[in-house]
Amino acid sequence: MSRDFRILIAYLSRHRRRYLLGLLALLICDLGNLTIPRLIGRFTDALNGGHLNSRGILAYAGSVVSLALIISLFRYVWRMYVMGTARQVEFDLRNELFLHLEKLSARFYATRKTGDLMAHATNDLQAVRAAAGQGVLMAADSFFMGTITLGMMLSMVDWRLTLLGLIPLPLLTISIMILGRLIHERFGRVQAAFSSLSDRAQENIAGIRVVKAFVQEEAEMARFQAENRDYVARFMGLIRVQGLMEPLIQVFAGLGFIIALGYGGNQVLRGEITLGTFVAFNSYLGMLVWPMIAVGWVVNLTQRGVASMGRLQEILDQKPEVTDAFGATLPEAWRFSPNPLTTLADSPASGAETSVALNSQPRLGRIEARNLTFRYAPNLPPVLKGLNLVLPAGSTLGIIGRTGSGKSTLVNLLVRVYNPPPGQLFIDGVDVNLIPLQALRETIGYAPQDTFLFSRTIADNLAFAPGVSRGAELLSAARVAQVDTDIQEFPRGYETLLGERGVTLSGGQRQRVGMARALLKKPPILILDDCLSAVDTATEALILAGLQPLMKNRTTVIISHRVSAVKSADQIIVLDQGQISEQGTHAQLLALEGEYWRLYRRQQMEEDIAAIE
Repeated sequence: MSRDFRILIAYLSRHRRRYLLGLLALLICDLGNLTIPRLIGRFTDALNGGHLNSRGILAYAGSVVSLALIISLFRYVWRMYVMGTARQVEFDLRNELFLHLEKLSARFYATRKTGDLMAHATNDLQAVRAAAGQGVLMAADSFFMGTITLGMMLSMVDWRLTLLGLIPLPLLTISIMILGRLIHERFGRVQAAFSSLSDRAQENIAGIRVVKAFVQEEAEMARFQAENRDYVARFMGLIRVQGLMEPLIQVFAGLGFIIALGYGGNQVLRGEITLGTFVAFNSYLGMLVWPMIAVGWVVNLTQRGVASMGRLQEILDQKPEVTDAFGATLPEAWRFSPNPLTTLADSPASGAETSVALNSQPRLGRIEARNLTFRYAPNLPPVLKGLNLVLPAGSTLGIIGRTGSGKSTLVNLLVRVYNPPPGQLFIDGVDVNLIPLQALRETIGYAPQDTFLFSRTIADNLAFAPGVSRGAELLSAARVAQVDTDIQEFPRGYETLLGERGVTLSGGQRQRVGMARALLKKPPILILDDCLSAVDTATEALILAGLQPLMKNRTTVIISHRVSAVKSADQIIVLDQGQISEQGTHAQLLALEGEYWRLYRRQQMEEDIAAIE
């Protein structure tokens, strides 16, 4: 028994009580079905011998009708308890898969395509459901029908006739085993091709604007057709094997009938068995055709289900890299005041002045890096090299540097998108690896450059964090982010339904919604990761002015390519190839006349030229 088959059986055994009830109802149905041929055989003999009158005929007819009604009732029961349970198995497995995907770390998604994962959540789950429903049903039905039918055939007629009729069965069993292995292999290849096809479709739909902008519709269609042809070719290879199954069974069943008719007919002529017995025997032999066909379907469905279960289990076996460490603990100050910033009050429409209510608890959010060195993989060069930094609680850090200098990597380590090396990154004196993930991420408000918005209303996206008010605070945060006016211009305002990934909004609007969403968490630590890159300088100035009151007594990290966004920070660092090349306040860095000074001068000149134009 393969590992994947054992895993599939383990999932089914979770619902064994429901399966047992369904299979019991199935057994009653099969017994009823197998009783009808015996009644017909007795009826034939009685009619042939002249022992029946009208009342006797009605009695036989009533018995058959009664059995049919009983069979119908219990057929409903097994459908509910077998096929319904298969849906429950699919429900449980889908939930488990989604929950596991939610727990997996960023590195997993960096190596997996969305279309591939969607294929797992659709085709593979359907294949498992088919094995858990039709597969279980047919396996039990073929076993019950085959076993009881054989017993009745042996008890009714000469055992030699029964054995002669079953001569083709061993050959059929060998053929099914060979075909089953081929189905398993080919179905795995079909599912892999479907994953690739799904990913191609998903990428093109998500990137349709780029495709149209570069006039690549025909080229992408050609690529999709190639993927589609490959999928069809692999599926046809599977169909060719599956197509052999039923004709092969019919051939072997036909051979059994020929043998039974020849030998059994002679027994009737010699008077060794009655005509009714022979009729009943042939009815039972006909009933054996279904178990033989069912065996083929069971092998087909089971091999598909096992192959899909293996693909799903491959994902379920993945371990998240970022998890709560053993002995994870909160920093001492967090235990008394998890969030010292209590509320955003209403702000003027301009968003330039926003009041913040503070309590008397100690400030949180001291960040310290001690010789921080990080690489994404052991064989890759370090992205951060020996970085040392101390950011007091309640102060503001500005980070500036070229693309690829390690700015986003640093904040990704702070929120533990990736695990930093032990003993190199601390918040309030505790290694971030030792802080419970939920507490860490609840304490940090993060607005990335590439803001992801869900296909929900704007209000839903703003209030995405748990416990966020949809009243005055939501409006206040939107005003600070200078997006309230834009939202109000939509016909439905904050109830406007966004398209996929927020396509209804412009890039700058998406970034500002993302900033407002981070502010609504009222976090002790606020990270703005170049989230104003798509905003014009005038709007940026208004946003920064509105942020100033909110940044008091809140630890803030601002990443930007613009000096104007970081010049008011308590300290600024310039990153170059993962190292701090310059550090100080705005005035101190200008006095150095280094990289920061050159960047500042260049941006000043660009602003002056823009103002003249």
